[in-house]
Amino acid sequence: MRLPDLKRSAVPAAVAAALLAATACGTTENGADDAGTNADAGPVSVTDFLGRTVELDAPAEKVVTLEWAETEIAASLGVMPVGVADIEGYRTWVGGTVPLDDTVTDVGTRQEPSVDTIAGLDADLVIMEADDQELIANIEEFVPVLVVEGSNETDNLDRMKRDVDMIAELTGATAEAETLWADFEAKVQETADAIEAAGTGGVPYLFADGWMEGDAVAVRPFGAGSLVGSLGTAAGLENAWTGETDGMWGLGTTDLEGLAQYTDADMKFIHNNADGGDIFTEGVAGNAIWENLQFVKNGEVHELPHGVWTFGGPKSSEALLDYFAEVYAS
Repeated sequence: MRLPDLKRSAVPAAVAAALLAATACGTTENGADDAGTNADAGPVSVTDFLGRTVELDAPAEKVVTLEWAETEIAASLGVMPVGVADIEGYRTWVGGTVPLDDTVTDVGTRQEPSVDTIAGLDADLVIMEADDQELIANIEEFVPVLVVEGSNETDNLDRMKRDVDMIAELTGATAEAETLWADFEAKVQETADAIEAAGTGGVPYLFADGWMEGDAVAVRPFGAGSLVGSLGTAAGLENAWTGETDGMWGLGTTDLEGLAQYTDADMKFIHNNADGGDIFTEGVAGNAIWENLQFVKNGEVHELPHGVWTFGGPKSSEALLDYFAEVYAS
């Protein structure tokens, strides 16, 4: 995924259409009875998101990840990548939840990773998302490639589990994946219980990123089908954004004028400021529309802790749930 360059669209329309048209979902070929038994076993294989069979002679020990969600997932499974695209960006946007070792090599940007650097790491596996697929042929000259889905607006939590399971199968970390997912499910229930006990779940939330376009503030709301929105729904919350979304990442587009619909709405506004852009503080200072929004008047503007990735894996999702609980139940 090409975030958080917030001046860009999340995914080009052509890519989103191609992904929606794809018929293969990432499922492992080995049965559930193999869970936790393949770390010392021979060949492992999965059918990846593009329907490709990815087969290794043995579970991968040295992996390179080209998107931050998969970097987080691998590290969460105990497989610290040997190479990662845009380490500095990862540490800013994700690393507060799942940090990287100092031993990890930067392999270039997520838009244009260095195939030469990847080849020089003598890795066993490269993991990427579907919007990187034009790189597959070049990289597979040196190392096998696993393509995961990365996002699916219709079932982002099930999609996340499929991605985790594929990575775990090829790295011999299926037992770790079971624990990782059990911890995540426990966090969902814990958060839902805390919000229910607080009696605040009837107040909707609006979660958004923002950036400046000249003198104007562009706003990108996270719809119900985004990962953030899926987590909110699982915790028993109502997403206030009912406008159009991109069909893939669950992201909408609006501006401060578009937020005027919430002038009289009792709700909570949550935003990400990991890059220190201060869009929803300094960027909106003095704006009459912003200052007249009910959630602003009520002091219900909340900044997500830095280093929590809104498009990540189970550990990022747990951190998002923790913040929902803080906003709604503390």
